[in-house]
Amino acid sequence: MSHTPAEAPKIEDAAKPANSATPAPLLERLVVTEHKLQLGKKTLHYTATCGTLVLREPQIKDGEHKGEHTRASVFFIAYTLKDVKDPAKRPLTFSFNGGPGSSSVWLHLGILGPQRVPTDEVGNCGTPPFSLTDNEHTLLLESDLVFIDPVGTGHSRMAEGQKVAEFHDYQRDLDSVGEFIRLYLTRWSRWASPKYLIGESYGTTRSAGLSRHLQEAHNIHLNGLMLISMAVDFQTLSFDHGNELPYPLYLPTYAATAWYHKALRETQQSKPLKQVIAEAEAFANGDYWLALMQGSRLGLAERQHIAETVSLHTGLSSDYVLRCDLRPTEFRFFKELLRQRGQTVGRLDSRFLGQDRDDAGEQPEEDASMNNLVGAYAVGINRLLREKLNYESDQPYLVMAPLWKTWAWKDFENRYVNVGDSLRRALHANPAMRVYVASGYFDLATPHAAGDYTLAHLGLRENLQGNIQVSYFEAGHMMYIHQPSLIQMAADLRVFVRGD
Repeated sequence: MSHTPAEAPKIEDAAKPANSATPAPLLERLVVTEHKLQLGKKTLHYTATCGTLVLREPQIKDGEHKGEHTRASVFFIAYTLKDVKDPAKRPLTFSFNGGPGSSSVWLHLGILGPQRVPTDEVGNCGTPPFSLTDNEHTLLLESDLVFIDPVGTGHSRMAEGQKVAEFHDYQRDLDSVGEFIRLYLTRWSRWASPKYLIGESYGTTRSAGLSRHLQEAHNIHLNGLMLISMAVDFQTLSFDHGNELPYPLYLPTYAATAWYHKALRETQQSKPLKQVIAEAEAFANGDYWLALMQGSRLGLAERQHIAETVSLHTGLSSDYVLRCDLRPTEFRFFKELLRQRGQTVGRLDSRFLGQDRDDAGEQPEEDASMNNLVGAYAVGINRLLREKLNYESDQPYLVMAPLWKTWAWKDFENRYVNVGDSLRRALHANPAMRVYVASGYFDLATPHAAGDYTLAHLGLRENLQGNIQVSYFEAGHMMYIHQPSLIQMAADLRVFVRGD
């Protein structure tokens, strides 16, 4: 069953006045449906609420309150378990993805929600038109769930006349998502609930920022953060001239990728994956790092030795490594590793392979791993909204919007984005908060070694080091598409939310 409250008409039904250029106002609209999910002998009865909440801010003139100004509508999908002894105190998890410009669809339909996009053992989504299936691994078993689409993604939109800079900026994004969280806690009487955030990729940037912002702006202290594929210190991910950090931090994932595609020399190829990674990390953190620090002072013999060792660990030829000045960037690696086979490796998940028009280019035309996913997840969310949640709208649901092209970083002008100190301060202010980190060995967007480096440089005092736990997976950026990783990660998240 479903209903649409009379006080919250459909956005598309709020028509413009005849012969008027005045835009239709953003209105709140909620659709509530009841569902059940059969998990073996256990049946979960739950309520799904999806729709929009309107963000407003007070208008103050000459010290007087002059009403409120509508700024944006934020689309969300919430799942709350029924028949709970004290529902107001049940754990509550807010989820979002990254980009910036991504909707919340990936974590929603990949691992957390009651339905998911099915994949095979490796992570292939199959062929169109794709499908949806019940999710036996849903976190709804332990926590109610709220999936937030930041403004400009999904069905979330700015009000007419609002400037892009009001939302598509690091701090303004925290303001809007933080205000949504405060509003949701208030409307649905969930202030008594243990509160968690889970974000993926740029969603980890947002989560780290929100952990402190929620304390300062709304006095909300979180019980935990779940950071999937960390992007907290952008210096570790930015292949800029003069920044040596990414080269040693990406090298272990280069090694893992070459091992997976059987592109290493036999001496390395015959070793287990974790040994290959460990040896690459030892070289990257030692001789390779020291050599890069020498710059042009490095002698010819040393250069040749480093090139040979990089070749040993990455599958790239030593000649190619030398021509890269010992510094193969990620996009060069995608194209070069399997160039002789006429194949490219994926960025988000380097297990996936693509093909370009020719094999002479500097970088691949497409990310094969994203091509595997985006069509299936677009089908999944559009079918879920109409067929199961009864949310009907002709407005396009923006799975991915190119907001990163115009995203503003006013708080980080002339320096790398690094929100690690926000996370540190949040932990120091709230020592009860715990952090779970998930990293994929085949993630060439946010490599696991870059995440490890970031965590080691947060500046946490020793007594808080134990608040952070890290899990590694033999998969990529969306590690949950890989069936063994899905099972392990889902179990990790349930334990984490329970606080076991």
